[in-house]
Amino acid sequence: MDAPPFLAARLDRGAAPFAVGDVIALILLLTVGTLNHQTVEFLTANPLYLAGVFAPFLIGWVVVAPLVGAYSAGAVETAKSSVPLVIRSWIPAAVVGLALRAFVFRGGAEVTFAAVMLVLGSVALGAWRALYFRFR
Repeated sequence: MDAPPFLAARLDRGAAPFAVGDVIALILLLTVGTLNHQTVEFLTANPLYLAGVFAPFLIGWVVVAPLVGAYSAGAVETAKSSVPLVIRSWIPAAVVGLALRAFVFRGGAEVTFAAVMLVLGSVALGAWRALYFRFR
């Protein structure tokens, strides 16, 4: 019997709610961060600005998270397995997002910003998954 393809072992249908929740958590984090630096009036006048903020990190997440196992069978079992998986997935995804932000999209990847994204992204993703298991 052949081993399953690489991605097949890292994608579980039961993890679909996590995919939606992870993206929502990242969008909320990035929106709150943006609102700390821009006004609502600015964002209203520049409707594509937030898309440029979201894009590098969401691209990094979509590319890296399945490869690391954020949506594997282990991610749907318990918070004890899911939270570390999402954090282990976020760290390289954030690095990809920071690189995209620095070289492709507007914005930089200063060390302080990178540290904030790594820490707060880990907290946001880990907290939402922990809450999911607590209240499901």
